[in-house]
Amino acid sequence: MPTTDLEHRPWRGVLVATALPLNDDLSVDHGKFAEHCAWLVENGCDGVVPNGSLGEYQVLTPEERAKVVETAVAAVGGARVMPGVAAYGSAESRRWAEQARDAGCASVMLLPPNAYRADERSVLSHYAEVAEAGVPVVAYNNPIDTKVDLVPELLAKLHGEGYVHAVKEFSGDVRRAYQLAELAPGLDLLIGADDVLLELAIAGAKGWVAGYPNALPKSCVELYRAAVRGDLGTARKLYEQLHPLLRWDSKVEFVQAIKLSMDIVGRHGGPVRPPRVPLLPEQEAAVRAATDKAVAAGLA
Repeated sequence: MPTTDLEHRPWRGVLVATALPLNDDLSVDHGKFAEHCAWLVENGCDGVVPNGSLGEYQVLTPEERAKVVETAVAAVGGARVMPGVAAYGSAESRRWAEQARDAGCASVMLLPPNAYRADERSVLSHYAEVAEAGVPVVAYNNPIDTKVDLVPELLAKLHGEGYVHAVKEFSGDVRRAYQLAELAPGLDLLIGADDVLLELAIAGAKGWVAGYPNALPKSCVELYRAAVRGDLGTARKLYEQLHPLLRWDSKVEFVQAIKLSMDIVGRHGGPVRPPRVPLLPEQEAAVRAATDKAVAAGLA
């Protein structure tokens, strides 16, 4: 990624929503997390997104959550770190944005209010409050989990007011890319679900907030780069090979699946915190088989 993009639009490129290494007692292994962030960047990723859903932010203490951000910044530099700042209250999200700003982060990622099904006025107010922290905000549209849908018209309003600069789009509806480009041409579209990567890359996405590069960074980065430059021969082959894994990013058990793949390829995925539970035997077998096949194909 060109330096100008890293400086002025640091959310562009492949930013990995980092899984969080836990010890057997479920405490955070900050040393392994720092090493993981550095390893991802060394393997071609442009940055990391700690404290997202994949990072199990909902079950971290405030002290753990703050230290995760500080650890990532120390490992790869603030320009490469875009923490999730989601919280039930707007004031709390703003405080997390301020913490990220003070730690040196160049941008943050923000879900809409997710304690209840917020209306449009509440959504606008929420993003306005967090934007006051003075760090660029990337919206995260995940209507499946939040029950709040940042439809293109609403995203255009948020962008028009200067509250958001990009959107991680996880609705799965690739048709929205074209409407977004019409309504808010200055708003960067980021791929938010691994299993629609090729479709959104073709539609003009400027980045990928990614899950499976936690386990397979080089091949995933190669897939993204080929897709955005229009090398569909290379991209489609890789996409077909990786899709049995990429589709786990859109399943309820995505954290467990990605951590298992990390373990299989020799990284430290490790356990998850409750209320998440381990994969069922048949789920584990499916992830193992798909990961082993990717490894055998030279994709690890």
